[in-house]
Amino acid sequence: MHFSKTRIAPTPSGFLHLGNVYSFAITAAAAQKYGASLLLRIDDMDRDRVHPEYLADVFQTLAFLGISYDEGPSNPADFEAHYSQRHRLSFYEVLLGQLVATGKVYACSCSRKQIETDFGGVYHGACQHKKIALDTPGVAWRIDTSQARPILVRALDGSTTIAALPEGMHHFVVRKKDGFPAYQLTSLADDLYFGVDLIVRGQDLWPSTLAQLFLAGLLGADAFLSATFHHHELLTDGHDRKLSKSAGDTSVLHFRNQGLTAAGLYSRIGSTIGKPIEKPKDFSALIPD
Repeated sequence: MHFSKTRIAPTPSGFLHLGNVYSFAITAAAAQKYGASLLLRIDDMDRDRVHPEYLADVFQTLAFLGISYDEGPSNPADFEAHYSQRHRLSFYEVLLGQLVATGKVYACSCSRKQIETDFGGVYHGACQHKKIALDTPGVAWRIDTSQARPILVRALDGSTTIAALPEGMHHFVVRKKDGFPAYQLTSLADDLYFGVDLIVRGQDLWPSTLAQLFLAGLLGADAFLSATFHHHELLTDGHDRKLSKSAGDTSVLHFRNQGLTAAGLYSRIGSTIGKPIEKPKDFSALIPD
């Protein structure tokens, strides 16, 4: 089995943590195992959450871990000048236009609080029949998923899974109220733009995989529909809660400041998952043959 390209795709909205290291290392191991080039693709569309120290942390962490990549920015300045998602806004707009042309995009004026209060946090298309003009200021654009068919997902072990869109992804947002494209659209668009055919991500992003494959079907994006996915297990904090960027004592920066080496960091991850791991290539044992 051979793949053309896979990617590491962090969001610089906090300092990277052990869970990010785990995902990065598995992705790098998969790239090496299957002869794929490795792309560093940073998701920075939500500029309110992106801070210079978080962006710098991405590059510092990869260097500390000894994970090299074949394509992407070499430093924060190179990223801002050439790789920021802002440089691909025109491509996102093209895809949004194609979605509008399907007749399945509609405007929604509901707030998060309203969705939580009135609909129990699960949105089922309350604004779909209000016929709010798409150019109305301050509205989000949602995609009609009411006729969504079961979605086929190709896995790295050669198996396929057919699954329905989960309830939390019904009528999901494709353009935010601020006018910028939403995550599901930009993530799909970037994988198409860079020619990614192997997507490694955590199990928590399974709903996003289904949402993005749903969009790819509407767009006729065969390259993404035929992509292979590997959803790895998540590292937890010992209480079955996945690690997050808000947990400062699991950040790579914290461990670096404590004097822990990269090998020590990998060993800590190995202890968590019950596998002997000391370096990036040891993660290849976690990748299907």
